[in-house]
Amino acid sequence: MGSVTGTAAALGLAQAEIIIRVALDHAAAQDLAPLAVIVLDAGGHPLALARQDGASPFRVDIARAKAMGAIGMGVGSRTLATRASRNPTFFAALGPVLSGQLVPAAGGVLIRTADGALLGAVGVSGDTSDLDEACALAGIAAAGLLADPGA
Repeated sequence: MGSVTGTAAALGLAQAEIIIRVALDHAAAQDLAPLAVIVLDAGGHPLALARQDGASPFRVDIARAKAMGAIGMGVGSRTLATRASRNPTFFAALGPVLSGQLVPAAGGVLIRTADGALLGAVGVSGDTSDLDEACALAGIAAAGLLADPGA
């Protein structure tokens, strides 16, 4: 686990590598399409990234935008998808404002401490959004952390 001082917490490289490895193992066990998986810290900085052979080059950007959008908006990308369907004009306007750093589709999962502090996010792209999210959830759980995919 990352170092914890009071309520401040940090996500470490070792945890990020576990998240990615288990997310990709989960994808392989489900015979999913090739994925890209990225782990960002609470500031949106990349800790680790993997793109499977055969994943399209855009998958990395989509995975990052799912994770970054979750961090930036403070909710999992599943919630962002729901909000986007209810307010498409607002979310269409966010694209240029955020330079493509938000994809409102499941697969961007916040990582939190037991007391709710934000540690970072995982973004997964390559298969359906629900299956992408399942891979992120598996990886986060394997690292002993709490996942917040949104509702």
